[in-house]
Amino acid sequence: MLWSGSSPLTATRGGMWGFLMVAAAAWLVIGWSVLRLEPAGIAGVAGPIVLFGAVCEGLRALAGTRTWWLNTALAALFAATGAAMLLSDDAGWTTTASLIGWYLLVRGAVDVAVGMMTRGTDRVWSLIVTVGVLETGLGFTAAGPLARSAGAVIVILGGLGVLRAVADLVTALRLREIAAKGRDVLELPPERAAGLTGYTAGHADFEARKPARHRARDAGTPASPAGDTTVPVGASLPVGTPMPAGAPMPAGASMPAGGSLSASASMSAGALVPHGSEAPGESFHDRVVRTTADLDAMLAQAGITGPRPGAAPGPHAGDLPPVPDSPEGIEGTPAGNAAKPDRPAGGH
Repeated sequence: MLWSGSSPLTATRGGMWGFLMVAAAAWLVIGWSVLRLEPAGIAGVAGPIVLFGAVCEGLRALAGTRTWWLNTALAALFAATGAAMLLSDDAGWTTTASLIGWYLLVRGAVDVAVGMMTRGTDRVWSLIVTVGVLETGLGFTAAGPLARSAGAVIVILGGLGVLRAVADLVTALRLREIAAKGRDVLELPPERAAGLTGYTAGHADFEARKPARHRARDAGTPASPAGDTTVPVGASLPVGTPMPAGAPMPAGASMPAGGSLSASASMSAGALVPHGSEAPGESFHDRVVRTTADLDAMLAQAGITGPRPGAAPGPHAGDLPPVPDSPEGIEGTPAGNAAKPDRPAGGH
C-alpha cells in the first residue's frame, strides 16, 4: 500500500506521486549528507532524520489512503522515537544506535508484510520486499553489539536514507503510471468521442421515434378504426379490391387469381378473429389461407408487393403446391421453390 511504498493501487489521490517524489529526493540527500558527518554530530542528526520519517507518515495519513489509521500509528511511534533520541543525554552512541535499529526494524517489517500481501496486484512487490529485508537487516545490526562505533552508525544512517529513497521513488513512478492510465481511460480520443456522440444522438432519436406501422401487434390489440370494413365468411374478393390495413384475412376468403391484396380483411360472422388465434369451427384449410393472407398483408405494409392485378403469371406459377387440408399433409407437400434433383449426365 502507499504507506509502505508497495501498492499504488490503494491511493485515492492522483497528486500523491509528486509528494513521494519530493520525499524520495529528500531521503537521497539525507543518505548522502550523513556519510560526510563527523562522529560528534551523529546524535544531533539521527533524531531529526527519524522525525522526518514521522512527518512523511503523517502526510500519507492525511492524503486519504485506505490505511490512514496505520500511517497515523507509525507517525506517532516514529515521533516518539525521534523525540527520545533528541532528549537522550547519552555521551556515547548506544542509545542512538538502538533507537535507529528500532525504527529500521519496524519500517522493514511493515514493508515485507505489505509487499507479500500485494504480490498479486503490484509488479514491484519483490523490490519492496527486498528493501524491507535490507531495512530489517540494518535494524538488527544497529541494535546489536556491532554498531558501537561512530563509523558503523554513520553507515547505517546512510543506508537508511538510500533505502527509503528507492522505495518512495519506485512508488511515485508507479502512482504516476496509474494516474496516466486512468486519464487515458476517462478521456477518449477525438475520433472515439465523435463516434460516441453520434451513437448517443442516434440512440436518442430511435427511442423518441414512434413505432413503425408494419410492426406486428399483440394479440387482442384493436386495429385502426379508419377503414373498418368487414367481409362475410366464405366470400371471394374481386381483383383490385382495396382492403383495410391491420385486420386479419376472413376465413374462407379467396385470393383473386393473378392479383395481390393490399391488406387483409376482418371476419364478420358475429365476431372478429384476433391475430394468431383460431376461429370457432375453422378448418385447417381455412386457417392456412387466413394466416397466409396475414403474411401477405404484413409484406404489403412493409412495401413488399406481389404482381399487379392482371399481370401475367410467373414462370413458376404452376409449381405452387395446393393448400393442405390437414397438418399431416404439410410433410408430404413439396415446397414450391424446392430444388429439383439434377438429371444424370446423358439424360438418363
